Amino acid sequence: MTSIQPGTSDAFLICKFGGSSVANPDNWSRIADHVSDRMASGQRVVIIVSALKGITDLLEAQTRVETRQPADAVCNEVRQRHHALLEKLGLATDLLDSELARLGELLDQDADPDDPAWQARIVGMGELLSSQLATACLQARGIAAERLDSRDILTSQANPRRSRRAEYLSAECRTTPDPQVQRRLSDLQPVVVMPGFVAANAAGETVLLGRGGSDTSATLIAALLGAEQVHIFSDVPGLFTADPRHIPAARLLKLVSYREAQELAAMGARALHPRALIPAADNGIELHLKQTSRPDIEGTRITPDAREHGAQVKAIVQRKGITLVSLEDIGMWQQVGFLADAFAVFRDMGLSVDQVSTSESNVTLTLDPGANVTDARTLDELERRLSRLCRVEILPDCATVSLVGLGIRTILHRLGPALEVFEQRRIYQVSQAANDLNLTFVVESRHADRLVQQLHQQVIPGGVGGDSIFGPTWEQLFRRDAEVKPARPWWSEQREELLERLSGHDSAYVYSLACVRAACTRLKSMQSVDRVLYSMKANSHPDILRTVVASGLGIECVSTAEAEHALNSVDGLDPSAMLLTPNFIPRSEYRKALELGMRLTIDNLHILEQWGSDFAGRELFLRLDPGSGLGHHKLVRTAGSHSKFGIPLSELDRVQRLADAHDIRIVGLHAHTGSGILHADNWHRSLETLGEAARQLGEVEVINLGGGLGVPDRSDGQPLDITALDGGLARLRQQLSQPVEIWIEPGRYVVSEAGVLLARVTQTKGKGDVRYIGVATGMNSLIRPALYGAWHEIVNLTRLDEAGDHVYNVVGPICETGDILGLDRLLPESREGDVMLIANTGAYGAAMASRYNLRDPARELVIS
Repeated sequence: MTSIQPGTSDAFLICKFGGSSVANPDNWSRIADHVSDRMASGQRVVIIVSALKGITDLLEAQTRVETRQPADAVCNEVRQRHHALLEKLGLATDLLDSELARLGELLDQDADPDDPAWQARIVGMGELLSSQLATACLQARGIAAERLDSRDILTSQANPRRSRRAEYLSAECRTTPDPQVQRRLSDLQPVVVMPGFVAANAAGETVLLGRGGSDTSATLIAALLGAEQVHIFSDVPGLFTADPRHIPAARLLKLVSYREAQELAAMGARALHPRALIPAADNGIELHLKQTSRPDIEGTRITPDAREHGAQVKAIVQRKGITLVSLEDIGMWQQVGFLADAFAVFRDMGLSVDQVSTSESNVTLTLDPGANVTDARTLDELERRLSRLCRVEILPDCATVSLVGLGIRTILHRLGPALEVFEQRRIYQVSQAANDLNLTFVVESRHADRLVQQLHQQVIPGGVGGDSIFGPTWEQLFRRDAEVKPARPWWSEQREELLERLSGHDSAYVYSLACVRAACTRLKSMQSVDRVLYSMKANSHPDILRTVVASGLGIECVSTAEAEHALNSVDGLDPSAMLLTPNFIPRSEYRKALELGMRLTIDNLHILEQWGSDFAGRELFLRLDPGSGLGHHKLVRTAGSHSKFGIPLSELDRVQRLADAHDIRIVGLHAHTGSGILHADNWHRSLETLGEAARQLGEVEVINLGGGLGVPDRSDGQPLDITALDGGLARLRQQLSQPVEIWIEPGRYVVSEAGVLLARVTQTKGKGDVRYIGVATGMNSLIRPALYGAWHEIVNLTRLDEAGDHVYNVVGPICETGDILGLDRLLPESREGDVMLIANTGAYGAAMASRYNLRDPARELVIS
């Protein structure tokens, strides 16, 4: 190790290490190497550390009555975690005894648990412990390191407009270069370790810089010392175009301006706290965001030298836990001073307003929990005060979804198609930032993840980097280094058999009946569901129909042609055990279904008004429109006024009168909201809606919740939680006003993962920076990408074990620009004759195929 004597250099480098970094014993050799390299270049290094991952959460839980545990239990947990790390690092476990004893004394104090001063002392202990541990660890590696309490040099400024809680738990500091502080640190060891997150007020009491405040500690101290750079190390290598933990296609942002970085951090990017940008921008400090475990990755540079690029969306980010406040009163129209009175309430309570939108009779605004203490007590008091002025609604469980980048308003016309993803989502507020850096939507928290995923796919350019802004994707950076390998899909285990089955053919669908049976078994395990029907429009292959019936599922169809096909394919299938759910079919088809003896669902009053005599004395199901639909694309949402399906709930009385007039019994109710849904509460809401309709109609015996059970696009995606779906339905079923059977009718869920489309590579091509792989079939076999923008995983089955090192667009032979099976896919170098596999194509693949261009679609094969 290099040794530098105290006082030999005044060039300071600030390095901050996050909680995940310091908690991993394997990182400390990397940290020591980085520090040694900087010392060798003549720099003095100041290290800022966060608390070990999870410690701050544990301590913060002690400040809330509902999560508080016995003091001894918390102390033991904190001690155990630190001792475990000390042992792995080869350090004495009694090293932290004095600090741990101090924590025990604080927890045992007979203090007011709501006192923010006491809370600050408790929650800040994590950094005091980790900084002492970090100092000892570096010293043990031969580095001349010394600990300095950051409360000795960081002092918060009092602000009479902020609440007492905010002054202690989200304190503000302002710093400029201070020669006295610089001389003080120059007289210490070449490496100084300091706790992040904590500072002191003018009275010397401990205050906190808000959650994520260690980033702010680093830039504040850099400003004090006149440092030119701050290196922020965490468990990600920088800022990405979206949260890479949820979107593997998110791309690293290599160079970002202060303004854009501030906006990204403020709107939800987690790699950097927004407050950290203020001292950096004020003092021209360059920030380097890097990953502790992968220091070889370039990371993100935030610098005053970053030139402003043209208008472009740089990232899609979200913030959850947002509180929405709606103020409404017709009396506020043209009322002078209303806004001043309303905002005075926020000022007096020390609450910082984030986004605001106004109209003649409504003001809607948001509160960011990162800048405010928005506990239930605070919100109750806020509502009480504002209610003196107008009607108030406070919604605490919201999220913001923001498109961030320079010049947003100049490219709104280009964003139009992408904004279709918000259709069928309730939007509480839309805000276009005055600084022209973001377009933000406030929505229900539960919709945020899916909206970000859809927007990212449509707005962010694909590729592998090569420019100064967009770097490689998360998937490209970590594909070989993933710590947890997802379960291998069935087709990877049967690669050789698949290649053999394609012998002599250019393309083929191949279905695994074992995979179909497994899906049926999962569905049949649901205790709350009395009957599962397979929606055969997803895939009507005879072997699949025989497999699902043998597994105990019934058949749901949408045409009499489908019904006859099923009856011809499955020996012994009873028509009375089938359900026909058609839409806008001719009268003759209904009559044919009646002749076959099938159960029927109707979804239009015209049928009862004009053809009611055909159904006299019969039992029917009604398909109702619950009012709003869900799904991965607007064309698969099957509820709401823009969907052709279902009878509006408002027409139930009229339906009952028509049924009575023709002696028709309404024995079943049905609703289907859309396709590809991964939220279990979708069917819970449907059951609540149909349960109320059943109470109104009286004779209902069956509630059919439809299908739409989603399958993740990617093999490592989070699947639909069947257990949660089952449990929720069971609870709601007990609350129904009358006993009914519950049915579901999935299609995609049964067969999607069971099917793959194989196609041989015919040609490859390059056009500038874009590479193409042409395959033997295209949208004539699989139209979902062109029709719905559907995403299917694509692999080179021939070279399955080779790493992807090129980005391709995978296209077919059809004479249409839309004949694209996949854009920007990371694949190995592919050659003519290779076999490409397109996954999750068992549903609505062959079923929707055509002979467009007079090209035969892929044939269908089965692995039994």
